This record gives sequence, C-alpha cells and structure tokens, in this order.
Amino acid sequence: MEKDKKLRPMKIWEILRRETDEDHPMGTETLRERLKESGYPCTRKTLYGDIALLNDNGYEVMRTRKISNEYYVADRSFDIPELQILMDAVQAASFITDKKTKVLIGKIAQLAGDKKAEVLQKNTVEFHTPKSDNEQIFYIVDKIGSAIEQRRQISFVYFDYDILHQRVYRKEKRRYVVNPLSTVFSNDNYYLMCYDDKHGNIGHYRIDRMDEVDIEQTPINETEESKKFDLSRHKRALFEMFSGEDAKVSFQADKTLIDHIFDKFGKSVHITYGEGNTVVFTANVQVSKRFLGWCCSFGDMLKVTAPQSVLNQVNDFLAKTAEQYM
Repeated sequence: MEKDKKLRPMKIWEILRRETDEDHPMGTETLRERLKESGYPCTRKTLYGDIALLNDNGYEVMRTRKISNEYYVADRSFDIPELQILMDAVQAASFITDKKTKVLIGKIAQLAGDKKAEVLQKNTVEFHTPKSDNEQIFYIVDKIGSAIEQRRQISFVYFDYDILHQRVYRKEKRRYVVNPLSTVFSNDNYYLMCYDDKHGNIGHYRIDRMDEVDIEQTPINETEESKKFDLSRHKRALFEMFSGEDAKVSFQADKTLIDHIFDKFGKSVHITYGEGNTVVFTANVQVSKRFLGWCCSFGDMLKVTAPQSVLNQVNDFLAKTAEQYM
C-alpha cells in the first residue's frame, strides 16, 4: 500500500541513518527497493529531489560516486567510543537489572546504526557485576522525577534481604513519606536524596530497595534545611553515602597513593610533598565508620595527622577491630 508521499524524505533519512555509515553506503536502486518495501515507491529523479530536500533542511546525506550514486549518513549524535563508554557503564551498573541491561545496551548500540550496532554489542564485555532484581527501577526513577517536578512528597516501602535473598520490609511495611530533593549515583548504587520531616534531616535511600512508590497529594514541605540544600556540596562532603560529623582532616601518605587520593577527594584537593617519599593533604569529610575503615585500608602507607579528635576515633576503631581477632 502506497503511503503519503510527503513523508517519503523522512523515510529515506530513517533508512539511511539506521542502515548506512561511511563504510556501508547504499546504492540508488537498493534504496529505491527499500522505499518500495516500506510503501514509498519513487523514481530515481524523485529520489534525487528528496535527498536534495533533506540536505537543504539540515539532514546531511553524503554521496559517493561509483558505478552509480551511493548514499550514507555519517553525522550521528554520538561517536563510537562515546557509545562504547555508555554501554560499558550500563553493563557495570549494579542497580540496573540483567533484563534492563540487555535492553539499554541494545538501544544505545542502535544509535550507531545497524551495521555498527552488531559490532558494538559483540565488543561489549560482561563485567559479571552482581545485578539488582528490582525490575521497577526505571518506573521508580520516573516517579521520583515527576514528584520533584510537581513539588510533591512521595511515599514508599523499603526492604532489605535476608540470607535467602528474600525481601524483608522495614517497619513492618509501613510507608515512608519524604520530600524528594534529587537522585544521585554513588559507589555503584543509585540513591534518592530527600528531606525527612520526621527526623528533621537529609536522608538517603537506595532506589533499588524501594517498592510501591507513590506521589502524594501533599506539597513538599520547604524547611530551612531543605531550602539550604546544596547538592554539589552535599555530594562532596558525603563520604560514600555514610553520614557523620563534618571535619577538616589532615593526612600524610606515601606518594604512590596520589592517584587514590585524587580518586577519592577529587582534583581540587591540594597535595604537597612531605618528608622523604610522603605527601600531605587536607580534605573535608564526614567522619563515619566507613571513613575510618578507608583510613586504615592502606596500612602504614596513610595516616591521619589532625585533628586529635579524629586520631582518637581511628585508634578506637583499630582497637575494636583488633579485639575481634584476639
């Protein structure tokens, strides 16, 4: 059945964008045959006119001249290395389920066109990352985004896993009601950042552990603390999503740890050379058990030098840990 001729130029663009690139141009007769199969038959002259129309309106179709004209689309929204990075990131993300991972990787690969999509998918390495089994993750993220846009509270139930990997709901499945502020990806997990009216503070919940999420009719409660909320500052100060007291902590470390220091605290951390093979630096952190564990993870290659209160906490942490092995 022949379709509306006015739509034929866009069908040409769709076919060439999906099926061609600079290494795989499509000849005039092949393109005409593909158009005919799609319900858009045309003459060679009409095809030339449609391609000229596309080029005149910013849809760049490249032409090579061999025995006959061959056409392809070269300009795409993403380069191949950019798509590969996105696919690897999806593969490595633990909060995306196996099922959603396969779907997303397929969609990202198709942005390169059919010819290169197959190659991209073959080159994608499986990281064997433990994956979430919460298939509602995209639905939940959409709900959170809508609630933030509408400036309304959300409610949900929250769960952990038992030793059989069965869900165990907190608070006997009573609903949490919070004021959503933002979502943030940190240390392989995806979190909701919110203001909790009940506890009067900023809270964090893993999105893959949320269930039965609803947008409430109640408007977001704009407290002084939530108004002062600074996402970039909060992310910098928050140490691996475990809260604690803010502190400006000084360190001495072996200079071989410079990469680890930049990875953990960012490129803005100021590092100077100390005595021998050491470097010294200061960083703003939130002192938590996870932070104390990180301080001890490098053995004698890193130590806290100030303030004394944090030094005391490190010593207490080491003593309690050592007691378990006495």
